[in-house]
Amino acid sequence: MIDSPSEVRIVDITRGEKYEMYLYRCIPISPKSASTFFRKYSKRRQYLEEATPRRFHKAILIFKEDVVGQIEYAPAEASGLPISGEDIIVMNCIWILRRAKGHHFGRLLMNYMMESEPQAAGFATLALEGHLSPWLRKGHMEYLGFKPIDSVRMRHKTKHSDVCFETYLMWLPRRAEAKPPSWDKDKLLEGVSFCMAHPLYHPETLKTMKQIYERC
Repeated sequence: MIDSPSEVRIVDITRGEKYEMYLYRCIPISPKSASTFFRKYSKRRQYLEEATPRRFHKAILIFKEDVVGQIEYAPAEASGLPISGEDIIVMNCIWILRRAKGHHFGRLLMNYMMESEPQAAGFATLALEGHLSPWLRKGHMEYLGFKPIDSVRMRHKTKHSDVCFETYLMWLPRRAEAKPPSWDKDKLLEGVSFCMAHPLYHPETLKTMKQIYERC
């Protein structure tokens, strides 16, 4: 339980310099990475430059002055994920550190996103099942209210190529008449470039490969 609501703050860091490092580095940030975060890799910088004027947002959750959570979202046309749809907000990611479990911070961040986008017909994201990463798991996304509407079974071509996993298109409509999102599965096989910490990240070391994933 949270002792006092005043112990929790959610801060939009899209503009302003105080928390700029968190635009380029995901939580947690080590002292080393905090001191060198100005080494902004080009793909992330390019994404932010294109997406921020188009209502991209990233917010961090601060608990007892400790940054323990984050959420990143944008309209579908400015998303880092291959999801499209009319009046849809795509959640690029949502993370809560293990040390902050048990406080329902994920729901707080979800509510923050939904309240900040009152005109959205619905919200979409990706979820994983069977992936080696602990982040963005299907069960976690379902706990937050999303439901799977499509999936593709895939594996990495060069890293753990013996491990197949499911990637799901997740959907949370706000309006009953909202049209569900669609996604580009071929584009999905290219991985994502907007964040180095994303489980589906396409590293620049594999830039000669257009698609780093293949269907199982």
